[in-house]
Amino acid sequence: MAILVGGKPPGSESRKTVRISQILDKVDSGDIALPEFQRGYVWTRDQVRGFFQSLYRGYPIGGFLTWTTKADSTQARGGGAGRDGTVHLLLDGQQRVTTLYGVTHGRPPRFFEGNSATLTGLHFHLETEVFEFYAPAKMRDNPLWVDVTSLLRNGIGGHLLSLTQLADGDTGAMAAYMERLNRITQIKDRDVHIDEVTGDDKTIDVVVEIFNRVNSGGTKLSKGDLALAAVCASWPEARPTMNEALAAWSDAGFDFKLDWLLRNVNAVVTGEAQFSKLADVEVTAFQAGLKETIDSVGYLLNALGGRLGLDHRRVLSGRGAFPVMSRLLHRHGGRFPDALTRDRLFYWYVHSFLWGRHTGATETALNQDLQALDEGGVDLLIEVLRRSRGGRLEVSPDDFVGSSMGSRFYPLLYMLTRVHGAQDLESGLPLRAGMLGRLNSLQVHHIFPKARLREYGYSSAEINAVANFCFLTQDTNLRVGARKPAEYLPEITMRAPGALESQWIPMVPELWRIENYPDFLAARRELLSCAANDFLETLHDGPAPVDLFTTSRTSLPSTAVAVAEPSSLDDVPGLAGLLRDIREAEFAAPELDSEVTDPRTGDAITVAAAYWPHGLQDEVGGPVVLVTDTTSAEQEALEASDYRVFHSADALRRYVRNIRADHAVP
Repeated sequence: MAILVGGKPPGSESRKTVRISQILDKVDSGDIALPEFQRGYVWTRDQVRGFFQSLYRGYPIGGFLTWTTKADSTQARGGGAGRDGTVHLLLDGQQRVTTLYGVTHGRPPRFFEGNSATLTGLHFHLETEVFEFYAPAKMRDNPLWVDVTSLLRNGIGGHLLSLTQLADGDTGAMAAYMERLNRITQIKDRDVHIDEVTGDDKTIDVVVEIFNRVNSGGTKLSKGDLALAAVCASWPEARPTMNEALAAWSDAGFDFKLDWLLRNVNAVVTGEAQFSKLADVEVTAFQAGLKETIDSVGYLLNALGGRLGLDHRRVLSGRGAFPVMSRLLHRHGGRFPDALTRDRLFYWYVHSFLWGRHTGATETALNQDLQALDEGGVDLLIEVLRRSRGGRLEVSPDDFVGSSMGSRFYPLLYMLTRVHGAQDLESGLPLRAGMLGRLNSLQVHHIFPKARLREYGYSSAEINAVANFCFLTQDTNLRVGARKPAEYLPEITMRAPGALESQWIPMVPELWRIENYPDFLAARRELLSCAANDFLETLHDGPAPVDLFTTSRTSLPSTAVAVAEPSSLDDVPGLAGLLRDIREAEFAAPELDSEVTDPRTGDAITVAAAYWPHGLQDEVGGPVVLVTDTTSAEQEALEASDYRVFHSADALRRYVRNIRADHAVP
């Protein structure tokens, strides 16, 4: 295999100068492939456009690095053995080679993993000499815009007639157009350097170290990537098998990362959190552990949906606790030994995500929990968490002060709604899974409508307080609309007796007046905290008389209740336009109304209108936070945690445009 990198790397044996077209031919033939530990294609259209602008202007684009190794000793994507039984693995230059191949051929290479639309539709303007992606309104029937892929595949010949018509007898213009198109077609003839890493001493570990050194300015491999690279070297199907499971869970309404699944496997197989422990695991043990883990995760998702009502991605908090729960299932043959163990585990799980147990130093907390589980079962697991909380595991009214769907207590409200059989305010029917009918999907409802609260000058944080949320069917939400609580709540007491109480709405008419909104929130927080503690104690002390839990191990839960939720789009000026720019630039999609935590302690700092935990471009740059209002303490905590903080959508939008401009003009 061969790997390409910029600069002469440690351990390289030779440097070659080749044409870009030769590299693309080797990709076509499978002589150049990707090592299995490489991530997929992550460039955006802006980066593709900027890269071709650099090529067109003759700017330096860096060299490449390949690793030449025996094809049967290292797993690769998209390659095969050459005549001498070797293959060249691309260590550095994947994004550039993939971009060149995709734009030149009109299709991605065989090793491609990513969004192929990023590579299609690149056009060049003959007069302004800029590259842009196809926009019908601007480019359709406009001969000044030339399809770059068509030009690179078919040459200038097919454009001569349109060039002649454009020039309209102006020989100077004709010459300029020809020179510009020639400059694009000659990109394939450009010489680049390839450093080759060879030798029997270049093991996968050595090569991964080289990869990380030469990619210090780009996307480095995570600890999970490194562990998976070692696994894939011995078992090529590891990555595809894991991706298949992740895709199945995504289809069922749950999005997980590869590292997350690997962390679960690690806990099941080794009982440890550190990925380095996988180095001593035999391939057969890893294969068995992966299969067991996939079954366990499906089993847990069904259990959490059935027992707690946590049945879709938005309300499934505490994903960092899954390795511990997977480990417990492993110790009991893949299923809960009894309902009491299950309920006590879920008592621990809910408290763990309420208090951010696994959002800080992940491996430290996980190792403590895994050790406690192995030594003393669920009881010791709960005791360790209780000690970390100063001896107290209890929900207080003040814990519901948080605002928006990003609060950790939003999933708790949803859970209480599901397990207590809260009633729809219009029909009085329990809000349960599998509700049928066009207008029966659940929606988040503001008990005090946003429009009315704004009229009284309440802030967005006050308006979107968790204690102002309840869940209704779409039909009821439409009927209630923006009516004042003092108008519609008395009607509900007559039409559906008990419905308000089932939603923990204070039965004091004086509190339903908008001028008394703060007192309403305080009263409802009291009711919610009592309901939460009662249910959590029920989990701790024993299973409910009616057990909602399903014992299916293999069937994945459907998205039982698709909840339509309001977001900061309604409250943050310019946010909708910002998100359009983000999508157009193919930057990472943000988490909306998301809780932001201190990465060292896991403590909640604030709830952001939009949050990019891995940077605006995945794994590139630091985390970005858009939060309109912060206290001085929150601002200080965000800055101390290395978050890049913006206080308006317009400010962040200008920052995004600057990044795009940097990509466009290297």
